[in-house]
Amino acid sequence: MKMPKDRFVFNIIGYFYISIFSLFCLIPFIMVISGSITNQNEIIKNGYNIIPSEISFEAYKIVFKSPDSILRSYGITIFVTVIGTIIGLLFTSMAAYVLSCKEFKYRNYFSFFFYFTTVFSGGIVPWYIVMVRYLNLKNTVLALILPLLLNVFYIIIMKTFMKSIPDAIGESAKMDGAGDFRIFFSLILPLSKPALATIGLFIALNYWNDWFNTMLFIDNDKLYNLQYFLYQILSKLDFMNAAASQAGVSVPSMPSESFKLAMTVVVTGPIVFLYPFVQKYFIRGITVGSVKG
Repeated sequence: MKMPKDRFVFNIIGYFYISIFSLFCLIPFIMVISGSITNQNEIIKNGYNIIPSEISFEAYKIVFKSPDSILRSYGITIFVTVIGTIIGLLFTSMAAYVLSCKEFKYRNYFSFFFYFTTVFSGGIVPWYIVMVRYLNLKNTVLALILPLLLNVFYIIIMKTFMKSIPDAIGESAKMDGAGDFRIFFSLILPLSKPALATIGLFIALNYWNDWFNTMLFIDNDKLYNLQYFLYQILSKLDFMNAAASQAGVSVPSMPSESFKLAMTVVVTGPIVFLYPFVQKYFIRGITVGSVKG
């Protein structure tokens, strides 16, 4: 069947604008990669460019100067991200399912308690005291997992999505003798794949980009995650440049500027490759969760 002329023109214009928009979105990433392999002096002199004027891999040499340390930090980050995302998704979906069940008499009261924590909090000091003194999580991997395990906003999104699932599905399963756990794991979770993929990506990004909890609770450098490990290197480079400048010592400038961009490439690379696998569910989950309530 031949496509109508107006439809054909609309598709051409749409593809053109989408291509231009995609190019503008891609340019910053290209500049990050280009700046990470640009000589430090060229960046200071001419700024950042799409095409590097003088190529230098000094920043990456510093990043991978201690391969054992960075691989260990990668391992800590990957472990915390994977375990935290799996457990976080399980707890988030279970809480959302309970709050979405009409049979649960006190669901509105518990919803209020969940929401209350988004408005008021005890602050960092009480939270730190609970984590260190009462839970004894100082210098443990659990200190990197527990603080980001649950997010009330994600529970609300999941609850909204689960409320869009017809009640007849659960009711028919109960008539066949299925319990709440059987209904949840066999029916609700498979139907919630779009929301699970969306929330899972959010949780994974939170774990992957986290460095604050490492700064608070980790003193053992063998438990540093990737972000905090690279932050430590950057702080040392800035300190060395500042000390050399104040002392008036003529030494080669450390590539702190290009190192920042190399850090971005090293940190964001693996998580960027994750997005294509969840893109379909990600878009669908945001759409359904935002229009149905």
